[in-house]
Amino acid sequence: MIQKFYNLQISTNGQKLYEFTNNTIDWIKKNNFKNGILNLTIQHTSASLIVQENADPDVQIDLINYFNKLAPMDNSLYIHTTEGKDDMPAHIKSALTNNQISFSIKKNEILLGTWQGIYLFEHRLEPQNRTIIHHFIGEI
Repeated sequence: MIQKFYNLQISTNGQKLYEFTNNTIDWIKKNNFKNGILNLTIQHTSASLIVQENADPDVQIDLINYFNKLAPMDNSLYIHTTEGKDDMPAHIKSALTNNQISFSIKKNEILLGTWQGIYLFEHRLEPQNRTIIHHFIGEI
């Protein structure tokens, strides 16, 4: 059994989904991970991680629109408004989604379904630098 870590840096440019599935697959292949568990953690409270369809980009648009309706950018609704109109809505969206996701690795492959991709879901409007920690535990 081994453990390995990798910090993936993603620069975002506004509110959208940023797919990083291939970065993760490349890291798995490069390290020749056979079987185990991969845990992903985002170190931020205004962005999140999701697994979502990666075939039809309309899904991403609909998700962003839905979350913007669920947590509107209206400072009159919130006490915490320190960093602008997207501040508290970003925290709400992050609380409703994931800051960690785990995946099974089998025979050097991440077990994702057809059309599934791994995304950083950026909830802020301004550019951000995000870190996603990859932690593998298993066999090589």
